Amino acid sequence: MVLVIDPQIAGISGDMLLCSLVDLGADKNKIIIGVRQSAKFLPDSTIKKLDFEYVSKHGIQSLSLVLEIDEDIRERKGLEIKNAIVNSVEELKLSDKAKIFAESCIDTLISSESKIHGISKESVHFHEASGIDTLVDIVGITIALDDMRLFDEKITSLPVAVGGKSVTFSHGTMSNPASAILEIFKNSNLIIQGNDANEEITTPTGACILVNLTQECLKYYPSMKVSSIGYGAGQKDFESFSNVLKLVRGTDTHLDVDSVKILETNVDDVSGEILGNLIEKIMQKGARDVSIYHGITKKGRPTNLVSIMCTSENVEEIIDTLVLETGTLGIRISDSNRFTVPRTNHSISVLLNDESFQVNYKKSQFKGKSDFKIEFDDLKNISNAIDKSIKDTESMIRKEIEKLEIGNV
Repeated sequence: MVLVIDPQIAGISGDMLLCSLVDLGADKNKIIIGVRQSAKFLPDSTIKKLDFEYVSKHGIQSLSLVLEIDEDIRERKGLEIKNAIVNSVEELKLSDKAKIFAESCIDTLISSESKIHGISKESVHFHEASGIDTLVDIVGITIALDDMRLFDEKITSLPVAVGGKSVTFSHGTMSNPASAILEIFKNSNLIIQGNDANEEITTPTGACILVNLTQECLKYYPSMKVSSIGYGAGQKDFESFSNVLKLVRGTDTHLDVDSVKILETNVDDVSGEILGNLIEKIMQKGARDVSIYHGITKKGRPTNLVSIMCTSENVEEIIDTLVLETGTLGIRISDSNRFTVPRTNHSISVLLNDESFQVNYKKSQFKGKSDFKIEFDDLKNISNAIDKSIKDTESMIRKEIEKLEIGNV
């Protein structure tokens, strides 16, 4: 199963995610009972009413959180809220994965404030996140995820809308997204994007929960069969869009999906030797693949199109290498989702000509059929060592791997 979180229009907040999980099928009563039980760990706050009700957001029926609280708290130490959350999930006897998730969420929130203000984590005080609603969001969502066993499923996110213009809070007015949001998303694989909301639509609590749920971000929906959908309403209303977070759960197509960067440039004044060396250098920088195509450009000029597939983590280093090695004056960059057949890495020791060799191979499985491919460098080295052709060496090694695979069935 796969769960897609879709915050690309309305962003994400803790209550929106909680509501969408309940609409998706999480046990509402279990969440209400668990959260009310947890409230005792924040004694200066009282939950007067906690429920969920359907509302219409621009014609979209979605679930909204009804929360009435009695508290007069303007700030709390981050560790006070953390202890309340940790004690709550412990007393509720949630799974180990649930406990790790809940603690990680509040740790992310505390760490972001610590970094922004240049203070220790022990000194962090929450203002906007000081209320019991932070506990309600994190504990409620943890109960919901555990109840639906979503910690064991593949979870992915689409790009996250953060709004625009400015936001005003306890530290004054600053451009949106605020520092906390940027700090939380920093170094994650999640993509943020602005829109015309003209205010904050992704909250720090929502952001910290999302980055601890998944590090996979896709530009488009993955290939899947949809089984259920959950709609969680935000508290605000906007003229141009429905303030609704959408969750989509379904069955994937047994193909893994990830997002890669495609770098392309045309070079018409570079020798074959330089291009051959370029391939080696770029692969050493972490590229997934490099291809060079011959073609014709303007005025009938012959050219070479260099196409590189890489991840966002090493794109800058590869661009530097590409410019320095070829002298190109421009590089096209695009995002591309790719479907890959699931594969696993294996290693085996084989005995050939009375000599032992370590062989690495990749095993793939698709629609009940399995196959494997031996690493070519291993084939080449072993072929030279035993003085046989690569074809004969591969045949010998495949027989040894097949024996192993049959024995493991």
